[in-house]
Amino acid sequence: MNRLVAYLIRLAVILLGYAVASLAASAFLNVLFLASLGYMPQNAHPAATASLYFSVPFVALFVAYSAFMPATIVILVAELLGRRDWLFYALAGAVVAAVFLGLVDHAGDSTFAVRDTSAMMAVIGGGMIGGIFYWLSAGRWAGSWWDGKAPISPGPSGS
Repeated sequence: MNRLVAYLIRLAVILLGYAVASLAASAFLNVLFLASLGYMPQNAHPAATASLYFSVPFVALFVAYSAFMPATIVILVAELLGRRDWLFYALAGAVVAAVFLGLVDHAGDSTFAVRDTSAMMAVIGGGMIGGIFYWLSAGRWAGSWWDGKAPISPGPSGS
């Protein structure tokens, strides 16, 4: 029963981490989009900053939907291998974004395909930001349920 509760808690932490990663990637893409239009913090219109309260969670839904399957595979591999370093998650986020771009390109819908190099780099950068924020919220404890290094009860004192 104790082990089942640990698995359920870890699953909840993973889902929370995925939500945080999706929000972070969305915020990164929104800020890049506003910067490409010329909006800078010193001269931003109040409507532009207020629109971020709606657009960041809205775009995060699309980010989470689009990256779910590749991210699930990466999270499963990270949990089984017990990877806890930020660089792994940053590079894994870039791979997830690249897989998304590849799937979109081969989907057959040419209006949705991303072929501009700067837009591709923005999506890959968003994946890296998402990976780093996943590491911050859930990845630092990857595989903690698996290795069993943390004892549940104190062991012998050794004296």
